[in-house]
Amino acid sequence: MTIAEPEQTEVALEEFEAFDAAAPEGFHVELINGRVLVTPAPDGDHSEASRVVARQVIRHHSDLWLYEERGLAVPAYRAGRARADGAVAPEGYFKGQPSWSDPSGVLMVVEVTSGSEEDANVDRIDKRDAYAQAGLPVYLLIDRHRGEAVVHWDPENGHYQHASTAAFGAKLALPEPFGFDLDTSELA
Repeated sequence: MTIAEPEQTEVALEEFEAFDAAAPEGFHVELINGRVLVTPAPDGDHSEASRVVARQVIRHHSDLWLYEERGLAVPAYRAGRARADGAVAPEGYFKGQPSWSDPSGVLMVVEVTSGSEEDANVDRIDKRDAYAQAGLPVYLLIDRHRGEAVVHWDPENGHYQHASTAAFGAKLALPEPFGFDLDTSELA
């Protein structure tokens, strides 16, 4: 007997918005490349990884803030909605914006892997591509599964042109407009 693979169907933005509004508390709902993704709320280690990045960004750039769990409209070739673990933008950038905000003023998005390896692949591939297609200048992935931090930058034609990786414990050079070495020792 053969078991059929689950069918993946594309979801319209209106269908997603209804699903998002009805989702139980404690779950994040996103629309990436036409697929609805539902993930549980982050655990404590996930939050600590975001804190490590936030503290260093603010220390080097006091005019910036890392907004956690920020909903971003990422309108690539399909309407998309990504809930970034962190969105680095000037203080006050999100004031007056809706739940799914315009990402044009975001300087860097941060994702921290959690859950299964399949969930991590969403951050490694699907979200990376969605952020590049939306023209977000820098994408930082804290990959807890692989024990490394990866930075992607310089989006062009829907793809990041550059990437650099550092194992947890090493320093990772962040490109401009950040221009400092992210210390990943606390992530190890």
